[in-house]
Amino acid sequence: MSVTVFIQGRNGVTRWQPSKRWLLLPIILMATGTGIYQYNTDRFASQQAKVDENKQLREQQTQQVIELKTATETQIAALVAHVAKMQAKITRLEALGQQVAQNNLLDDQFDFSAEVGIGGSSEIGNGVELSQLIDEMNKLASRIDNNNVQLSLLETVASNLHIDEERYISGRPIDKGWLSSPYGLRNDPFSGKRTMHKGIDFAGKEGADVTATAAGVVTWSGNMLGYGELVEIDHGNGLRTRYGHNKSLSVNVGDVVAKGDKIASMGSTGRSTGPHVHYEVLRGKQQIDPQKYVYRKAS
Repeated sequence: MSVTVFIQGRNGVTRWQPSKRWLLLPIILMATGTGIYQYNTDRFASQQAKVDENKQLREQQTQQVIELKTATETQIAALVAHVAKMQAKITRLEALGQQVAQNNLLDDQFDFSAEVGIGGSSEIGNGVELSQLIDEMNKLASRIDNNNVQLSLLETVASNLHIDEERYISGRPIDKGWLSSPYGLRNDPFSGKRTMHKGIDFAGKEGADVTATAAGVVTWSGNMLGYGELVEIDHGNGLRTRYGHNKSLSVNVGDVVAKGDKIASMGSTGRSTGPHVHYEVLRGKQQIDPQKYVYRKAS
């Protein structure tokens, strides 16, 4: 197939018949242009996909940061509330400690407000920063340590102040009853012979409470020849008390009892003619007249 082209010029119409190469040129140019366009289109699409991917990633990261910030603020708010509660409890604890010190006339020796003043107004709950919160917690820990030390010392001092009062022997070992036999020489109820009675007998109702006349440590709880069921209490300073002829015992050896605690129930065990408590006071290993302890006023 041949193609004839007529070209109008100054000298008239010129007839030109192109070769086959020239006929293929438009097709080549068209194909080349299409390829370049497709390449650019694909390249643009790829770049746009990367942009969209980066945008989505940034949005995800932004959302994660927002969630982390929200969670952190929530945790800090909860921590702030907890610190505020600790502050309130410590304040009450300090007030209680100071009151106990005053009641024991020790307020000049124990100052629960010492080493506590921190100055300035507290910013707890008003946009507090983490560093401020940590500083507040450190100060609270310091106050707790200081209060623990002072309370421990106060407890020791107060105990020492009251121990003498608790160990002060006074009163009767029963609430209701009567003195049935005093300390000293008497006619033995079994033999009729004149013998030394080394305690005081308090008669009463069987099963009535027998109480300690002072604080101390139980050194005997059980049957003893002649005494029946016996309780012995060591009050320190070489003084002991004995409670004999009980029906039953309420304490064991090693128990610490306070003044007025129930230690037994009245009975008639051992060498006895009826329900009563045989009450003795010993200094060292020697029984002494309990009468001055029974009838003296409590400390």
